[in-house]
Amino acid sequence: MYSIAARGQWLVQCLSCFSGVARSFCSRTYFGDGVDDGFMSVEGLLNGDWKSQEIDFPDAKPESENSRGGHSWENFNGRRSFFGNVRGDAEKVLVILQQEGPGYDAKAALNDLQIRVSGLLVREVLLGILRTINCANKTRCAKLAYKFFVWSGQQENYRHTANSYHLIMKIFADAEEFKAMWRLVDEMIEKGYPTTARTFNILICTCGEAGLAKRVVERFIKSKTFNYRPFKHSFNAILHSLLVVSQYKLIEWVYQQMLIECHSPDILTYNILMCAKFRLGKLDQFHRLLDEMGRSGFSPDFHTFNILLHVLGKGDKPLAALNLLNHMKEVGCDPSVLHFTTLIDGLSRAGNLDACNYFFDEMNKHGCMPDVVCYTVMITGYIVAGELEKAEELFDEMITRGQLPNVFTYNSMIRGLCMAGRFDKACLMLKEMEFRGCNPNFLLYSTLVSNLRNAGKLSEAHEVIRHMVEKGQYIHLVSKIKGYRRC
Repeated sequence: MYSIAARGQWLVQCLSCFSGVARSFCSRTYFGDGVDDGFMSVEGLLNGDWKSQEIDFPDAKPESENSRGGHSWENFNGRRSFFGNVRGDAEKVLVILQQEGPGYDAKAALNDLQIRVSGLLVREVLLGILRTINCANKTRCAKLAYKFFVWSGQQENYRHTANSYHLIMKIFADAEEFKAMWRLVDEMIEKGYPTTARTFNILICTCGEAGLAKRVVERFIKSKTFNYRPFKHSFNAILHSLLVVSQYKLIEWVYQQMLIECHSPDILTYNILMCAKFRLGKLDQFHRLLDEMGRSGFSPDFHTFNILLHVLGKGDKPLAALNLLNHMKEVGCDPSVLHFTTLIDGLSRAGNLDACNYFFDEMNKHGCMPDVVCYTVMITGYIVAGELEKAEELFDEMITRGQLPNVFTYNSMIRGLCMAGRFDKACLMLKEMEFRGCNPNFLLYSTLVSNLRNAGKLSEAHEVIRHMVEKGQYIHLVSKIKGYRRC
């Protein structure tokens, strides 16, 4: 197996032969309709959350950008009022569902509400149930969600959307009701709904943990109802989804099936394969794929360069990375903040903070302003290295330059302050972030509480937990944060 150290210069030389094909390197999409491949990028790692909800909006059309008259403001108020009414109706539905039990007819109570059922209402109710699922109430939540799903689907002038099915599937997945989830997929197909890449995503995330991922893939490969837009073919849709859930070995198997079916790889396929090979530590195959991509006439694109910079960064090859950045400029792909951040992240993980500083300064010199993700990567590197003072300097600098810290930035800073024994400052930073409108996540609460407990500051730890509960956040996870056994 070749080492990155031995192949760094070769990598840049290899790329130089690809520059003959004119491409739009700096595009963030492959297909022109908003699909960003991600490739485990730093943005995804720091900002990732289950936010990719599809939304069924009401039929009201948005105003054009040129509309500035009084009617526009009236329409805006009307839409805001509509959304407010829907949320109010959703809350009433959730109250009724919570009362479900012996002697209580939830269906009759829902009928008595006489509310208008819409895609937005169904979404709000199902999301409300999804947010409350925990190991103690998962079975009840699944039953209540399905009861509402069936009731709403029986109402006049309403028909469930694919989004509604995806939400109820996600509830079944979180409740570990796998057979019910698969029955919903069959029902979707029977009723003429297309199974999409999102359907596959929900299934693969769930069944991957249960060891059934290969069966899911086989079913979707053979499916005639699989709508894989905006991907060019089903294999790319499947490969992309597998990459998101880190099913790297399965990616290799799917690629072989793709070749058996006589599908030729494109640039997206190659990028996914190279990322998988790197994650699996198969660097010799990674380099062979890069060679094959060039022989097939594909030039590296925005994401290919990002992967290569990540490889060079983690391999602690700053000189080869610098040559690659220069090569990118020569072929018309100016390095973006994402490219620099990916490189800095890799170098930081390799422990080379001097190189991180160099490239951080270089991006500033070239007018590529660091964003909150880039600052967070730098701050985290300093925290891991035990250089809290430099992390604090960067934290102050980013605020001065108009970059507001996100929850991941605060998490790194609070962890660093706890490591340095500065618990008062850590607790103050928790209040500061809330004051700035940045809501703590469970990891941040857990980090702070565990460090306080380990330092013997039990009353302070209890105060943080009490504050979290008072805000109504992560109540179902309190037992975990207190160190109780998992149910």
